[in-house]
Amino acid sequence: MDDLSLLQQAFPEIETELDFPFARHTTIGSGGIAAMAISPPNAERAAECIDFLEKNQIPHCYLGAGANVLPQDGRFEGVVVRFNRMKELRLVDDLIYASAGVTGGELLAFARAHSITGFEAFTGIPMTVGGAVSMNAGVAQRHMGDLVVNVVAHEKGATKKYSREECCFSLKNSIFLNGVAVLGAILRAELSDPRHIEEQVKFYSERRKHLPKGRSMGCTFVNPDGVSAGELIERCGLKGLRIGLARVSEEHANFIINEGSVSDDIAKLIDKVKNEVLKNTGILLREEIRRIP
Repeated sequence: MDDLSLLQQAFPEIETELDFPFARHTTIGSGGIAAMAISPPNAERAAECIDFLEKNQIPHCYLGAGANVLPQDGRFEGVVVRFNRMKELRLVDDLIYASAGVTGGELLAFARAHSITGFEAFTGIPMTVGGAVSMNAGVAQRHMGDLVVNVVAHEKGATKKYSREECCFSLKNSIFLNGVAVLGAILRAELSDPRHIEEQVKFYSERRKHLPKGRSMGCTFVNPDGVSAGELIERCGLKGLRIGLARVSEEHANFIINEGSVSDDIAKLIDKVKNEVLKNTGILLREEIRRIP
């Protein structure tokens, strides 16, 4: 706690929360407690905080909207860096700058207000810009990396502007998943007919209505080439499989629903599904979710 007290003293204007509960801040609703969470107000202060954490070798992790993550149980004697106060959104010519903490809903509303298309596919997805860029979030028709021109990120004491090519986007993956903090992104802004944008928003909103209700991480596994992960899981007879109060959804087998279980049970269920699919199909599923911290 001495190091954490020093952190508070060094950055008195930054919002802090002691004994931060992961279960209250993640869509899966499980996990233990972190010693502290911090919420820097802007990219510059976020970079300074990250430098402080690294210099003092304080364990830390990054958290966006809390979707697609499985936090560990027990106590994390470290710091959760949250970007929820970083909300800068501006339009310059044909580009949008969005800070890491801008939510998917805020980004879409901004784009619609300026008759900008390209963001409709993110309708209803729980995400922030930072997390969506890091995980290259999206659906089959559109991923975040498709819209990126540059990413502003911080690593090893330096803030850098990465080109789209340097980000190495692939299916639900990028270089930023290796501990690089995304501070913001510069995105393409393509004008379109507002009626077309509204039709697309309605289309993607309707598509999400079939997804399972309840606490989940979203899709648990990345679809292998040419096949649906959910289909593979269903083919192996794993719909409804339970460990503790965690179960494979009967509606969509690529979702794990938490009805009050701990993260350890959810992790065991993930591993059980992977092992069964590998044994029955020869395909090793890759996890889409991230285990934190």
